[in-house]
Amino acid sequence: MTTSADDVVIHRGLNGVYFDRTRTSFIDGKVGTLLYRGYNIHDLAEHSTFEETAYLLLYGDLPTSEELRRFDQELKAARAIPQGVVDVIRAVKDAHPMDVLRTATSALAAFDPETHDNSTEATIRKGIRLTSQVATIVMAHHAIREGREPVAPSRTLSHAANFLYMLTGEEPSAETARLMDVDFILHAEHGPNASAFTARVIAGTQANLHAAVTGAIGALSGPSHGGAAENVMQMAMEIGDPSNAAAYVKQLREEGKPVMGFGHRVYKVEDPRAIHLREGVQRLSIERGEPKWYAILEAVIEAMRPYARLGIHVNVDFFAGVIYYLNGFPPDLFVPIFAVGRVPGWTVQVVEQLENNILIRPLTQYTGPMDLEYVPLDARG
Repeated sequence: MTTSADDVVIHRGLNGVYFDRTRTSFIDGKVGTLLYRGYNIHDLAEHSTFEETAYLLLYGDLPTSEELRRFDQELKAARAIPQGVVDVIRAVKDAHPMDVLRTATSALAAFDPETHDNSTEATIRKGIRLTSQVATIVMAHHAIREGREPVAPSRTLSHAANFLYMLTGEEPSAETARLMDVDFILHAEHGPNASAFTARVIAGTQANLHAAVTGAIGALSGPSHGGAAENVMQMAMEIGDPSNAAAYVKQLREEGKPVMGFGHRVYKVEDPRAIHLREGVQRLSIERGEPKWYAILEAVIEAMRPYARLGIHVNVDFFAGVIYYLNGFPPDLFVPIFAVGRVPGWTVQVVEQLENNILIRPLTQYTGPMDLEYVPLDARG
């Protein structure tokens, strides 16, 4: 039976399509709500840690003190990466950090003893290892491309503090580490966005977690998904001074170009994650003696205020890039930092896919010619 064009409803980008059920995260873009396993993102950002939030996502409940202690030990024990992966990083060190991260993550599959075990228990164990190893890959590559030996990961620092430590070899202040910790919490999970959906499509074929996360990293590398934080920092540099923000925004709007860090596919109000980084940028700007960056962002927000009625509001990436910049990260590491925080979310998306698996195979409506007559090559002139 042939389906006519009139019978087909096209949902471009799968917009508004529900393809499965989930117990992992809930998003209400109309009012700006984000829940992880039922817990409000505001409570987690204010009171939790990345380690506790990662446990919550992976196991479904907040941990007891003993469960969190064991989980933290597992994360710390997994921080080192195999020498073979370091060799791969050295071989491709001149590539973009996202390309290096994707390649090195794929290479990790050759060294993980449970690579091809797709049970829930093994997938979570692999996700724990990847959560630590992805952070180490990013920092090892950065050191290698600068001609330095990678800083060995700490055996005692928290996940966020260790990440900052591997950048310079110096322990960060408690406040700086806490802001990085909050950033990782806010980026840990966000439903079936492009990278998470990619991971689920790959897992749907019964491929392993390393394959799924490698694909997710590939999807995240695209500027339409993960590049906003880097673009916001570039915008702030181009503005240069808060007094220039209004004219800069006006010119972009007149040219029909987007203002980086504003608007979201889901949220029609301010991104609920943004407020926590907004306060952090202000503190960090003062701590680093560079208050102008926060002042520039505030000036852009003020210039964009008239567009709020159109549903164009600030999103989490608007503040993240300045935080990374003030911590000494070069702009091309901004998207890899996003990936560092997102591994638990990708993992639990894969777990959900595998627990009730079905091959994800959507359709496209054919609009090309039909029943053309084949002409032999020698008769085509």
